[in-house]
Amino acid sequence: MVRTVHVLAVGATGPDPHKAGPAPATVAASEAPVKTRDMAARGFHRALTAHQAVPRVQHVSSGVTEAIERQNRAMRELRRRAFPETDVVADDAPAPIEKARFQRRHQAAATEAAALRRARAERAGRTVPELSHAPQAAGEVA
Repeated sequence: MVRTVHVLAVGATGPDPHKAGPAPATVAASEAPVKTRDMAARGFHRALTAHQAVPRVQHVSSGVTEAIERQNRAMRELRRRAFPETDVVADDAPAPIEKARFQRRHQAAATEAAALRRARAERAGRTVPELSHAPQAAGEVA
């Protein structure tokens, strides 16, 4: 963030950065007022009005327009081939991504439960049961 800007005269040397103290916390209020467009000369306002009155016309040849349309059609075709529309899933059937998410959550919950059982058994000083009864694949359900 810029807090101050020091404008030096032509040929003046700046302060030594090695001897510079900390940056001032605030800018003095007695500095020159900020010039705005409203404070500009009448000639500026006349020139600005004349500039804004000229309509902005964009000259594009018909060949360029046709090339843009061809390129857009080609890009749409490439997108259609790269990302084909998938079959519509019935409203009551879970989407494949939701099914996979459910299976991952179920597997994570089963793993967490097995880890908690093992930790409790170790704290109690009992022998630790094997985790062979836990589901191995994300698709298996206990």
